Amino acid sequence: MTTNPPADTHSRNDSGLLTTPFASHARAQEVIDGVDLTGRRAVVTGGASGLGAETVRALAAAGAEVTVATRRPLSAEPLVQELAAADGAGRVTAEALDLSDPASVESFSRAWRGPLDILVANAGIMALPTRTLAPNGWEMQLATNYLGHFALATGLHTALRDAGSARIVVVSSGAHLGAPFDFEDPHFARRPYDPWVAYGQSKAADVLFTVGARRWAADGITVNALNPGYILTRLQRHVDDETMRAFGVMDDQGNVKPLPYYKTPEQGAATSVLLAASPLLKGVTGRYFEDNQEARTVQGQEDEPGGVAAHALDPEAADRLWQYGTDALRAA
Repeated sequence: MTTNPPADTHSRNDSGLLTTPFASHARAQEVIDGVDLTGRRAVVTGGASGLGAETVRALAAAGAEVTVATRRPLSAEPLVQELAAADGAGRVTAEALDLSDPASVESFSRAWRGPLDILVANAGIMALPTRTLAPNGWEMQLATNYLGHFALATGLHTALRDAGSARIVVVSSGAHLGAPFDFEDPHFARRPYDPWVAYGQSKAADVLFTVGARRWAADGITVNALNPGYILTRLQRHVDDETMRAFGVMDDQGNVKPLPYYKTPEQGAATSVLLAASPLLKGVTGRYFEDNQEARTVQGQEDEPGGVAAHALDPEAADRLWQYGTDALRAA
């Protein structure tokens, strides 16, 4: 097990990218070993299951007080009870939050009291088979994965600023590589709906948010995005069997099993936890990580998988998206 060393300087590779001592399949508990979060407060969206639950476990085990923000708070009750019985764990509670509903996001933000040290934007939906709209007309994947989290972060900005050195962690995806944000038709009102393009666009928006959030650096707020890797969780619940078989993770009998390079949920949550709590990332903002390392920037189709798309790091697009999100919330 690797213990977090003091963060006097950031380690970099020959390409100037930030590096950490943790391997690609390190566990969430491993990357937070030795970190004391006593007195820190965190919110994890979608924290009742999958990557979110493992993120909650790791942060609470380090002493943080964690709020699980989920559409169905009762679904988080087993996790709340589990951590209530864990020695030394911080207090864990669950609160209602529907990211696709601006009123729900506003209610959650208004009810928050005191500073907020960590916000993990983890909740998400993937590859809805047909174009589905939130009640206000937003395409559902964009509403949940990006616009709802943008509303939550801006609604909690004062609480994050008051913490003095808050961190926002945005769970993106490698799917962002093939889908730049379409400012002309983000909700697929005119172009043909494609579930994977819609998902990828929402995840590209997540990365652009980290770039646009440079305006919060003076408030002591850092914002970074990540690709958790390949993991089987409830995120795949909308993916049909034919596609799952094409991915190689379902056999002819309908049994689902991971491929050798897949991660467990605890391994998938490691990069989230690293960005949320490790002293190795103190002061780092506006970057994209995968496998516990900063990812290289790619321009198009590359020989090697992974990386972060240049279109997701474009500061002009980031500022335009920030304004788009602001206007969308005003109109909601």
